[in-house]
Amino acid sequence: MVTLGTGAYTYEVTENWAKLPDGWSFKEVAAVAVDAHDNVYAFNRGEHPMMIFDRDGNFLRSWGEGIFPRAHGLTLAPDDTLFCTDDGDHTVRKCTLDGKVLFTLGISGKPAPFMSGNPFNRCTHVAIDPRNGDFYISDGYGNARVHKYAPEGQLLFSWGESGTGPGQFNIAHNIATDKDGWVYVADRENHRIQVFDANGKFETQWVNMARPSGLYIDQASDTTYIGEIGAAIGANAEARQLGSRVSIYNTKGELLARLGDQPPGEAPGQFISPHGNQYR
Repeated sequence: MVTLGTGAYTYEVTENWAKLPDGWSFKEVAAVAVDAHDNVYAFNRGEHPMMIFDRDGNFLRSWGEGIFPRAHGLTLAPDDTLFCTDDGDHTVRKCTLDGKVLFTLGISGKPAPFMSGNPFNRCTHVAIDPRNGDFYISDGYGNARVHKYAPEGQLLFSWGESGTGPGQFNIAHNIATDKDGWVYVADRENHRIQVFDANGKFETQWVNMARPSGLYIDQASDTTYIGEIGAAIGANAEARQLGSRVSIYNTKGELLARLGDQPPGEAPGQFISPHGNQYR
């Protein structure tokens, strides 16, 4: 059995957990979420975009066929709905757990002009303020922006621009909130997490990470899980401690543990692109 991490943050790797129907396969599982019944929602870029499993990996059902061309972000809301972010479709859909679309933000297949700041050009993820239900969308690849919305979907304001300074982004790839409403953005190609207040005011940044991609905050414990794609390229592709890995922090920015320190790969204990995760 392969184990990762240290101390209280030690985990065993379970191989071949998901039991897929005959002839089915995953294609780039971009994000996962877990509901109150421990069912696991795997949002992927294959023929069956949303696959649902029980906690033991038994396949339950699928939905989203023909709707999501390129799955990217998945956020479970407190009301047991899912925000499904599709960067290829330039949309965010709020769905029930059985796949009914409640509303759609953005125009399907029609991006906003590149780096215009308008929603959306390859949006990436959603985070919800636990205090009032407002939510934030990171936008993302073809923009350098965060948009804040009221719970019903009305745009309140936006912030951010392309760059490397405070409040600027070079691929705002993921976003999360803590129990006090602080907003954390995985600024991937700037190798950092930026922290903002609910009005978009820059507070601080966390560095010493390798292209942070996945980002989830356990709001009960303030434990922060960061999936890092890794910074190795070309000549140093086999170097260690440059990702791919999952790093665990508290919301003060203090490193608690790291899971994995090997180059990218498919062996147990290795990662290729730890991308998006959420647990209830």
